[in-house]
Amino acid sequence: MTADTVVFLGDSLTQGGDWQSWFPDLNAINLGVGGNTTEDVLGRLEAVVAVNPDEIVLLIGTNDLGMRRTVEILVRNIQSILVDLRRDLPGSRMLVQSIVPRGREFADRIHEANIHLRQFSATVHAQFLDLWPAMALDDGELNPTFSDDRLHLNDAGYEAWLSELRPALVRLRDLPPMTSPIRAIMLDDYARPAPQD
Repeated sequence: MTADTVVFLGDSLTQGGDWQSWFPDLNAINLGVGGNTTEDVLGRLEAVVAVNPDEIVLLIGTNDLGMRRTVEILVRNIQSILVDLRRDLPGSRMLVQSIVPRGREFADRIHEANIHLRQFSATVHAQFLDLWPAMALDDGELNPTFSDDRLHLNDAGYEAWLSELRPALVRLRDLPPMTSPIRAIMLDDYARPAPQD
């Protein structure tokens, strides 16, 4: 039985991961690029499609916020990424990860974006992994144990991420792959209110 091919797609947080060592039973391909925004990832999806992976693990968005882009633009770009991947890779399983906390001044915007990403993921048959509880302090600051600059992760930060990602990948791989393309999706109205718990 051949190992699943998994693409880890994102920015420097993904690029800094030693995915093949951490997941030796997988054919892990690191498509993280430092400094990437959602727009950058949207522009290089052909590289993901060319791999034809069994699974795609996406983490993107923090650099958009650092560049003062709006939550609306960030969310719409990620929606476009997911729609395009689902159209071109109907058989791939997808895992969308919440934007990781950073300095507390970003907390409200990250929280708002993550609500929309959680809602939208299901519409493209993607799983959603919320990293916030494992990595944020109560005020929304990235736990300082996990970072030396309130943004990039140190070894402890990657371990905290992996503690959530490992079981999420097991759950993802237990799902049947998509067998046919889904119908064209109209991107959700960004302003639609989140359902109340």
